[in-house]
Amino acid sequence: MSTTELTQKARGGLELPLRRLASAASRVRITRRTLQVVLGLFWVIDGALQLQPFMLRTSFAKQVLAPVGDGQPHFVAGPVQWVANIVAAHPVAWDVPFGVIQLLLGVGMLVPRTARLALAASLPWAVGVWFFGEGLSGLASGNASLISGAPGSVVIYGVLALAAWPRRGRSDSAPARWLPYAWAVLWLGAAVYQVLPMNNSGADLAGQITTFPGPSWLASAQNSLAGWVTHHGVAAVVVVAAAEALIGLTALSRRTLSLSAIVGLVALLAIWVIGQDFGQLYSGQATDPNTGLIGIVVAVGLLAHYCRPATVPTAALVRQRRELGARAA
Repeated sequence: MSTTELTQKARGGLELPLRRLASAASRVRITRRTLQVVLGLFWVIDGALQLQPFMLRTSFAKQVLAPVGDGQPHFVAGPVQWVANIVAAHPVAWDVPFGVIQLLLGVGMLVPRTARLALAASLPWAVGVWFFGEGLSGLASGNASLISGAPGSVVIYGVLALAAWPRRGRSDSAPARWLPYAWAVLWLGAAVYQVLPMNNSGADLAGQITTFPGPSWLASAQNSLAGWVTHHGVAAVVVVAAAEALIGLTALSRRTLSLSAIVGLVALLAIWVIGQDFGQLYSGQATDPNTGLIGIVVAVGLLAHYCRPATVPTAALVRQRRELGARAA
């Protein structure tokens, strides 16, 4: 069998499961109301995580807030350290309202009558959390990677809040048309940051993979992958950056959007498990499920709404069209 035949056979074997996945996802109806409910659930989870015992002690300010300012420009590091010091002085007095606000945002989105208000309130809150709580996810320093959590969960929360903004009198309207372009920006931005000087070596990529060490069974896989990446150096970085760029570029065309969404979904699932350790939700110290999981939600939304196949006319509809054509003749 020739190389060409082998390539075509492999491509055919890959296309079939991808088509099945796209077809299955396209049967799910995603509306703005759907996104509001999903986003509300994420805010409820974040609020509950914020009320964990670890968060009610100075450890939250010293081990979670303060470190995000390390290595950042002064305009980021200064305010982050200031907020960390304030919270450390009275952790319960600050952290309980933080958690309650996020719970209220989530519940507000779950209730149709208050969804608009909750979405509006979530936008400035997300900006505040992103700046003071996540230090812009390292974007200002150039030391940011999609693998380790950039651009930050709350950034995607904000994007989804805008995409899910309700239209008056309608709860079943489709998400904003620009959502695929936001998806493209996510991946193209990830590719750009991956090749910046602070991220473009095998050791840098390996460090991103082991940023969130998991339990022994997962840590073993993380360390093995990190060792392989370190050994292959720049070549591994090029592969990752090229894959991210291709996912972003294919999102710009309606014809290849489904491919972008499927490959991006699989990549984000791998990132969430291996690079982000399931958001470390089991640790008692997580503040959110991390970027991978909410990114998967965006991918599913793209597949379910923007990648729907063209509707096949039913027999009744075909018959009706023929009758109308006969009358017109």
